[in-house]
Amino acid sequence: MYSKEILQHFRHPQNVGMIEHADGFGKASGGERCPEDLVYIWIRVVNDRIVEVKQKTRGCPVAIAASSVTSVMAQGKTLAEAQQITPEMVIQALGGVPESKVDSIVASQALREAIAHYQAKGR
Repeated sequence: MYSKEILQHFRHPQNVGMIEHADGFGKASGGERCPEDLVYIWIRVVNDRIVEVKQKTRGCPVAIAASSVTSVMAQGKTLAEAQQITPEMVIQALGGVPESKVDSIVASQALREAIAHYQAKGR
Protein backbone atom coordinates (compact mmCIF):
# COMPACT_ATOMS: atom_id res chain seq x y z
CA MET A 1 0.00 0.00 0.00
CA TYR A 2 2.72 2.52 0.96
CA SER A 3 6.09 2.96 -0.76
CA LYS A 4 9.30 2.09 1.05
CA GLU A 5 10.10 5.84 1.22
CA ILE A 6 6.82 6.60 2.99
CA LEU A 7 7.37 3.78 5.46
CA GLN A 8 10.97 4.87 6.11
CA HIS A 9 10.02 8.51 6.80
CA PHE A 10 6.96 7.47 8.83
CA ARG A 11 8.94 5.06 11.02
CA HIS A 12 11.96 7.37 11.32
CA PRO A 13 10.78 10.95 10.71
CA GLN A 14 13.52 13.52 10.27
CA ASN A 15 13.88 16.94 11.92
CA VAL A 16 11.16 16.37 14.51
CA GLY A 17 10.87 19.05 17.17
CA MET A 18 10.65 22.78 17.34
CA ILE A 19 13.13 25.66 17.24
CA GLU A 20 12.90 27.97 20.18
CA HIS A 21 13.06 31.59 19.00
CA ALA A 22 12.72 30.47 15.37
CA ASP A 23 13.15 33.00 12.59
CA GLY A 24 9.97 31.77 10.90
CA PHE A 25 6.97 29.61 11.76
CA GLY A 26 4.22 28.16 9.59
CA LYS A 27 1.37 25.72 9.91
CA ALA A 28 -1.02 23.98 7.57
CA SER A 29 -3.84 21.48 7.82
CA GLY A 30 -4.96 18.73 5.50
CA GLY A 31 -7.52 19.23 2.81
CA GLU A 32 -11.10 18.13 2.57
CA ARG A 33 -10.31 14.39 2.67
CA CYS A 34 -7.71 14.66 5.45
CA PRO A 35 -8.72 17.58 7.71
CA GLU A 36 -7.22 15.96 10.81
CA ASP A 37 -3.66 16.29 9.46
CA LEU A 38 -1.78 19.21 11.01
CA VAL A 39 1.78 20.34 10.27
CA TYR A 40 3.93 22.88 12.11
CA ILE A 41 7.29 24.01 10.67
CA TRP A 42 9.97 26.21 12.23
CA ILE A 43 12.99 27.58 10.39
CA ARG A 44 16.23 29.29 11.28
CA VAL A 45 17.74 31.43 8.51
CA VAL A 46 21.29 32.71 8.01
CA ASN A 47 22.27 34.75 4.94
CA ASP A 48 19.00 33.96 3.15
CA ARG A 49 19.53 30.20 3.61
CA ILE A 50 17.59 27.77 5.80
CA VAL A 51 20.21 26.42 8.16
CA GLU A 52 17.79 24.57 10.42
CA VAL A 53 14.27 23.26 9.96
CA LYS A 54 12.11 21.40 12.45
CA GLN A 55 8.64 19.98 12.09
CA LYS A 56 5.90 18.46 14.18
CA THR A 57 3.09 16.64 12.45
CA ARG A 58 -0.13 15.05 13.61
CA GLY A 59 -1.85 12.82 11.12
CA CYS A 60 -1.68 9.73 8.99
CA PRO A 61 1.53 7.99 7.89
CA VAL A 62 1.55 9.95 4.61
CA ALA A 63 1.27 13.31 6.41
CA ILE A 64 4.12 12.41 8.77
CA ALA A 65 6.32 11.09 5.95
CA ALA A 66 5.58 14.13 3.78
CA SER A 67 6.58 16.53 6.56
CA SER A 68 9.76 14.57 7.18
CA VAL A 69 10.81 14.56 3.52
CA THR A 70 9.84 18.23 3.08
CA SER A 71 12.08 19.19 6.00
CA VAL A 72 14.96 17.22 4.47
CA MET A 73 14.40 18.86 1.08
CA ALA A 74 14.37 22.37 2.63
CA GLN A 75 17.48 21.98 4.79
CA GLY A 76 20.33 24.07 3.38
CA LYS A 77 18.25 25.64 0.61
CA THR A 78 17.98 29.36 -0.02
CA LEU A 79 14.58 30.82 0.78
CA ALA A 80 13.82 31.12 -2.93
CA GLU A 81 14.76 27.48 -3.54
CA ALA A 82 12.70 26.27 -0.57
CA GLN A 83 9.65 28.22 -1.77
CA GLN A 84 9.76 26.15 -4.96
CA ILE A 85 9.16 22.84 -3.10
CA THR A 86 5.75 21.66 -4.27
CA PRO A 87 3.43 18.88 -3.14
CA GLU A 88 4.20 17.14 -6.44
CA MET A 89 7.93 17.18 -5.64
CA VAL A 90 7.21 15.73 -2.20
CA ILE A 91 5.01 13.01 -3.70
CA GLN A 92 7.79 12.12 -6.14
CA ALA A 93 10.37 11.99 -3.33
CA LEU A 94 8.05 9.64 -1.44
CA GLY A 95 7.76 7.30 -4.40
CA GLY A 96 4.09 8.21 -4.89
CA VAL A 97 1.15 8.30 -2.50
CA PRO A 98 -2.33 6.83 -2.64
CA GLU A 99 -4.75 9.20 -4.38
CA SER A 100 -6.90 9.32 -1.24
CA LYS A 101 -3.95 10.76 0.71
CA VAL A 102 -2.90 13.60 -1.60
CA ASP A 103 -4.67 16.05 0.76
CA SER A 104 -2.13 15.04 3.44
CA ILE A 105 0.76 16.65 1.53
CA VAL A 106 0.65 20.09 3.19
CA ALA A 107 4.13 20.52 4.68
CA SER A 108 5.29 22.55 1.68
CA GLN A 109 2.44 24.99 2.41
CA ALA A 110 3.56 25.25 6.06
CA LEU A 111 7.14 25.80 4.86
CA ARG A 112 6.04 28.66 2.60
CA GLU A 113 4.14 30.17 5.56
CA ALA A 114 7.28 29.94 7.70
CA ILE A 115 9.28 31.70 4.99
CA ALA A 116 6.59 34.40 4.63
CA HIS A 117 6.57 34.86 8.43
CA TYR A 118 10.35 35.32 8.40
CA GLN A 119 10.17 37.79 5.51
CA ALA A 120 7.33 39.76 7.12
CA LYS A 121 9.55 40.38 10.13
CA GLY A 122 11.83 42.33 7.80
CA ARG A 123 14.99 40.37 8.32
